[in-house]
This record gives sequence, structure tokens and C-alpha cells, in this order.
Amino acid sequence: MEVKKIAGAYVGSDMPAFDESSIIEAIEKASKSVVNVSTIKLFHNILLRAVPVKGVGSGTIINSKGYILTNNHVIEGAGRIAVTLADGRVAEGRLVGRCPSADIAVIKIDIGEVPAAELGDSEDLKVGQTVYAIGNPFGLTGGPTVTTGVLSALNRSIRSERGIMESLIQTDAAINPGNSGGPLVDINGKVIAINTAIIPFAQGIGFAIPIKLAEKCADDLIAYGKVLRPWLGISGISINRAVAAHYNLPVEQGVLIAGVVADSPADQAGIAVGDVILKFNGADTNAMENLQREVIKKGIGEKVILTIMRGPRKWTAEVTLKEAP
Repeated sequence: MEVKKIAGAYVGSDMPAFDESSIIEAIEKASKSVVNVSTIKLFHNILLRAVPVKGVGSGTIINSKGYILTNNHVIEGAGRIAVTLADGRVAEGRLVGRCPSADIAVIKIDIGEVPAAELGDSEDLKVGQTVYAIGNPFGLTGGPTVTTGVLSALNRSIRSERGIMESLIQTDAAINPGNSGGPLVDINGKVIAINTAIIPFAQGIGFAIPIKLAEKCADDLIAYGKVLRPWLGISGISINRAVAAHYNLPVEQGVLIAGVVADSPADQAGIAVGDVILKFNGADTNAMENLQREVIKKGIGEKVILTIMRGPRKWTAEVTLKEAP
């Protein structure tokens, strides 16, 4: 059968024509929940005089009652926060709380019911899938703008001026100044991450916070005014072949415990320096970063099972997680 390509569709084949309308509709719907966040921060000049400096970023409405996710660095130190909705309405923003370590903050507007974004699942993402970054780059008027790209990598860690940021999503979708706090969405318009950082002078490298982590921060900030982080109370070293040889360990995978905080959950469970954590709730543990990532997913007071090696002996420890001090 002869196959011809006409206006982007393959005619005469069994291949269905690609239809962009559903994607465009999903992006349009997601864009209604994206806001512009402008701030006024006071800085002191060389003469110690207070000088107001304007800042700009984006935000994502996550609740129809007016709760908005944005980046901590967008609102940090702000004396005033103004929020402009996609429909042009402007409201005063009130800071609910912030989590600097994850670069997440929640602000609240009281302007009646507002369109909330549909949140997706960042646990099942695949490298190569198509994504769209929505935001308000450079504070331009006319509503949110959209750029597209793919997921370039998962679980990235970067060092920024705000410290080390972990578990980030890397994308080549353009994230320009002012996009911070806006959503990264999938082809269905569901928010899978919150845009957070760009590397100056890099080509096609942007980062975003997985929505599950951002949502956990937001839930805690709204409920408690702070982020409740579960805690084991250990410091550890990821084991590889070189580490195993140096410490004469019988395994080449796991986490070697280098420190245990007194009266921490790990200490109360009998875990000691020199022990090796092999499994966390039955799943292999191959790096300290992975162990920390799994702990953060749990709740305060939740019990977890660690498989421990001490010398030639293996045993299991039931640990009750506490709030990190």
C-alpha cells in the first residue's frame, strides 16, 4: 500500500493522524492556574538606606481556596507579594510558610474561588517523555507562556547558592527568569513538577521539583506552618567496591553507618556505628541518597524495617521515625 505524508498525517497507512487539539486544550486548562508573583524586597545600599527592589516569578494554584505553590527564592525576604491571575485579577499574597531546603513556599490569596491545577504523579516518570513548562518569563504582560521539551534525567542533585538540592527533574524545556514557581506539566496538562532553577550559560538544562515532594511540603505548611521531616538520625557512606575494600566489608552495596545521633530513632532501635544497612522495608539500599529519599516519603511516627549487617550477622530493626530536629 502506498503511504503519503500530507499535512503531517500519513495517508493510506494504518497509522492514526496525530491530533494536537487535545494537548492544546490540556495546556490551556493548566495555564489558567498559573499566576504571576511580583514582590518588593528592601535592600540596604552602601549608605545603609533602604532601597525597594522589585522581583518577579510564577506560581501554581493548587487549591480552589487560593493556595499557591511557588519557589522560596521568589518570595524570600519580600515585604509585599502581589499575585496576578491569568484572567487579569490582582490580589495581595500572604505567606503561609516556606521550605528553603526544597525551595518551596506557599502563599494564599483571598479573592474567591480560583482555578486549581490538576496534580499528576511524579513517581512514574520516564526519561524522554514530553513536558511543557508554563510560567511568566521576564514578567511579560499577556498571561503565561509555554515552552516544550523532554525529561532529560531524573533524581538529579545540584549545588546552588541556596545549598544542595536533591531529587530534581532535569528538562530541556526552556525555563527563563520569571518561570520559577510555575508548573512543569505532561501531555495531559497534569502538574508533575515545579520549575525551580536554571544554570547560567548552559544550553537546554533546567530543573524542577517533583510534585510529590512539593505537595508534601505544601500540605505540611498549610496544616502546621512548617515542614515535618521524618528522621532516622544517622550519617552514612554509600558502599561501593572501593569503600568495601577500604573498610574490609563483606558486601559491596548498602550504607555504612558513620554516625548515630544520641536518642534518635536509629539509636533507640539499637543501630550503631559500623553497621551496614542492606534493605529499607524489604528493598535493597544501594546509596545514602536513596535511603534519605525513601525516609522523606514516610510519615512522622511511621514504623520502618531495616535489614542490618553487623559483622557476619544479619538482623532486622524496627525503627519508629521521629520529626527531624
